[in-house]
Amino acid sequence: MAEITLKSLAHTYLADPTSSEDYAIREMDHVWHQGGAYALLGPSGCGKSTLLNIISGLLEPSSGEVLFDGELVNDMPPEARNIAQVFQFPVVYDTMTVYDNLAFPLRNVKTPEARVHERVMEVADVLELTAQLKRKAKNLTADEKQKVSMGRGLVRDDVAAILFDEPLTVIDPQLKWKLRRKLKEIHQRFGVTMIYVTHDQLEASTFADKIAVMYEGQIVQFGTPRELFEEPRHTFVGYFIGSPGMNFLDVVMSDGRVMSGDAELVVGQHICDAVAHADSSNIKLGIRPEFIEVHPEPIEGGMEARVDYAQDLGTFSIVHLMLGNVVLKARIAEDQATPSSKAWLRFPDDRLGLYIDEYRVESGHE
Repeated sequence: MAEITLKSLAHTYLADPTSSEDYAIREMDHVWHQGGAYALLGPSGCGKSTLLNIISGLLEPSSGEVLFDGELVNDMPPEARNIAQVFQFPVVYDTMTVYDNLAFPLRNVKTPEARVHERVMEVADVLELTAQLKRKAKNLTADEKQKVSMGRGLVRDDVAAILFDEPLTVIDPQLKWKLRRKLKEIHQRFGVTMIYVTHDQLEASTFADKIAVMYEGQIVQFGTPRELFEEPRHTFVGYFIGSPGMNFLDVVMSDGRVMSGDAELVVGQHICDAVAHADSSNIKLGIRPEFIEVHPEPIEGGMEARVDYAQDLGTFSIVHLMLGNVVLKARIAEDQATPSSKAWLRFPDDRLGLYIDEYRVESGHE
């Protein structure tokens, strides 16, 4: 296992970059601590796979340093870094049995056969492949092949880290949840550093203790699933995490009132003062649909909104609202009456976030 440190790391695929937009990875510093279970989460094209390939040695960064336990590895080839990488599509030897596929990484480093057998049986048991060990890999389903591919990454107990690059893409949706939980079990059992790349927030939250959210070549927040949900540090995190994503309202100060479009917002004095003193024209208030209070009758401090429509999703409903000319979504529980035409909204101070130039600077209760 290793602690992986990225120092002033940046990468571009262009020979002559002229701006930050030309970089797949913009300059970053980050640490993956030894033995952690991490997810690297973001949309297609944000730089996730590029970053993973730099860590594994498949790509050399344009600038900056990659260190394993404090040792510079920029010039070290992948095989010397002692990294296991599991790709989007399964990498198996079709003509070999499942047993021999799992044994191959160990035999390749001259591991005694008794130890090979011990590790293969242990990993096969964890991945529920024991019954398949004598089968040729070519006869397996795509799900089973990917489990073998994962097993090849897990079988060596001396690896510095295991990197997973969207490993469940080809897996049947019904098995994805089971395999995510299985990987979590494996991490808890073996304690190896794991970095799991995905664009799926559910996959990331199920697997990882901490998630690094990437956006436009940068890690914009690194935290627990709960931290990303409750206090997103960047508007993209608020938008990307949650279903539906966070509501963001562009705000200005006008005659002592906080306005969003033509709607006056009822917010705490702390937020009023922060908006009034903000040194930017890009100011937003953010609140999760789950945290908006929705009332069918007028209430003190309530803001009148028009109900456009509601989506009944069984255990909850998503209500689409117009606060003046501002569109909002609110989530209400199944036992709460859904307003039909009008609703009165309240934004709890401790659930509001103030964002200036897309980054969170205040919470409503601070």
